[in-house]
Formats: sequence, structure tokens, C-alpha cells
Amino acid sequence: METKHRTVRTLVSKLSSVSERTRIEALCELRQMSKQDPETRPVIAESGAIPYLAETLYSSSHPSQENATATLLNLSITEKEPIMSTRGVLDALAHVISHHSSTSAPAAVQSAAATIHSLLSSVDDYRTVVGSKREIVYALVDILRCHRSSPPRTVKDSLKALFAIALHPLNRGTMVQFSVVPALFSLIVNDGRVGIVEDATAVIAQVAGCEESIEAFRKVSGVGVLADLLDLATGSSMRTRENAVSALLNLVRCGGDAVAGDVRDAVAFGALDGIADVRDKGSAKGKSKATELMKVMLGNGNGNGNGNVVFNSGSSFGSLMNEDSVSSF
Repeated sequence: METKHRTVRTLVSKLSSVSERTRIEALCELRQMSKQDPETRPVIAESGAIPYLAETLYSSSHPSQENATATLLNLSITEKEPIMSTRGVLDALAHVISHHSSTSAPAAVQSAAATIHSLLSSVDDYRTVVGSKREIVYALVDILRCHRSSPPRTVKDSLKALFAIALHPLNRGTMVQFSVVPALFSLIVNDGRVGIVEDATAVIAQVAGCEESIEAFRKVSGVGVLADLLDLATGSSMRTRENAVSALLNLVRCGGDAVAGDVRDAVAFGALDGIADVRDKGSAKGKSKATELMKVMLGNGNGNGNGNVVFNSGSSFGSLMNEDSVSSF
């Protein structure tokens, strides 16, 4: 282990070199070590690498930026606290994501979005901190808005990051303010890839759990789109239909009778069969939500609950919120 300590200290010392080639070589080695040998991650963090990695995210050198963000992503799997406690890391990640369509390296943008998701995968308090970084939230939404020019993997990692941010209820209003609702429904309507639609509906189910979402959903005919996804004739996956059920139920819980009436009208043409299918064949959580929504749709409930439906990792992204599932780069 002492050999690893010496090697890491030597590599970290090279991150301050005046030679760009030396810095890039050191970054590449740290990236590989943090990927292949989890035991080196705390050593790298303790050796003072994180501030250098954060500073490198502002570099105009794409290789430097790519390797620095990938190393941060690898560290974030187990070294969340050192990253979150290092001043300037979130601002540096925000810088990379914010310039996704201009100066940032595409691979760095994807790693930065994945790092946000990884940091939020298991610590509730971090969701409050990241949610307060409005530049991060806005930039992640903008990646969705520019989905035609954004790589699919970057879109998916941005969706995962937004899902994690939305797990904190107070962040949902900010997301709605930054027009996440039209961006998400545009993905569903215009992208169509199964994985993208599943992940987008998972975020929609979370965002639906705030009062600000009600008007935003109306503006994009969101209830109608979700009802279409529940129509068995559209061939949506079970995961997508479970997410649609969760979103509609959360909307009803927030909006009461008025929204319940809108949902009843929307599901009257085929979507009831989809809700019943989730009730009968879905996951345990999906069955529970579908049963509750079906009662509201059939007039056996008024949709007025004591607070919003709370969706945890099992209801939509599942194990993706488990830190052990985060990929190293």
C-alpha cells in the first residue's frame, strides 16, 4: 500500500507542472488507477488531487478536461464527502456542463453529468446543496433541450442527475422554473428511444410532485401524453407505464379534484387498460400506485392526500440510484 501512496503523491505533484504534457500524462494515470483499483481512490483524495482536478475542468485542453472529469467521476463512487467538501468542485462541474454546446469536451460533459448523479446517489443532504446551484440545474435542463445535438449517453446521464436532484421536493419548483417540463415531454414526443423515454418519464414522475408542475403540464398537454403512453396500443414498456402512473397520481395528489377531472378525461380512451395492466402485472410499487390511481379514476377517491406521493429509487430509476451501480471511466 505504501507503494501506491508514493505513486499517487508523485502523480498529484505533477498536476501542478508547467508542462501540459506532464499534466495530461499524470491525469491519464490517475484516471486509470481510480478506475481499476478502488483502493487508490481514498489515497488520491487524501493526496490533494481534488482541487487540481477541479481547476483542470476550466482548461481549454480537451484531453485534460476529459481525464480530469473522468477521474472525479471514478472518485465520486466512494469519495463523495471529500469531493463535496472541496471548495469550487460544483462550480467547476457547472462550468463544464454549462458549455456543453460550445467549449467543453463532449466526453467531459457526459462525465460531469454522471458525477452529479453519482454524488447524489445516496446522500440526501447533497441534493439540497446541488439543487441550490442553479447553474447546474439550468445546464442539465439545457442538455435535454438540445437533445438532438447531445450524445444519447449525455442525455441519459443528465436525466439521471435531474432525477436525483428532484428527489428533494424543494428542488422541483426550480426545475419547473427552468422549463424542465417542456424539455422532458419534447424528449418523449420527439426522441422515442425506449431508454430515453423510460428515463424521461422517471424524472416527470418526480417533477409532478410539486404544485408548480400543474400549469406546466397543462401547457404541453402533459396529461394527454402520459395517457397515450398508458394506452397498450402504443407498446410502451412496463417501466414507462409505471412512471406514467406515478406522474398522474402525483399530479392528482397536488391538484385535487380539478386535476383528477382532467386525468379522468384523458384516460377514458384506452389508458384505463394500461393502468389496469400495471396494477395486475407491474412491480410491487407500480401495482400499489396503479391501484390508487384506478380508484381515483373510477370515482372511489378524490385525489386529495396529505402531501405528495414520494417516489424513491425503486419506483423509476431503480438501482441506478445505488452508488455501486455507477460506472467508472
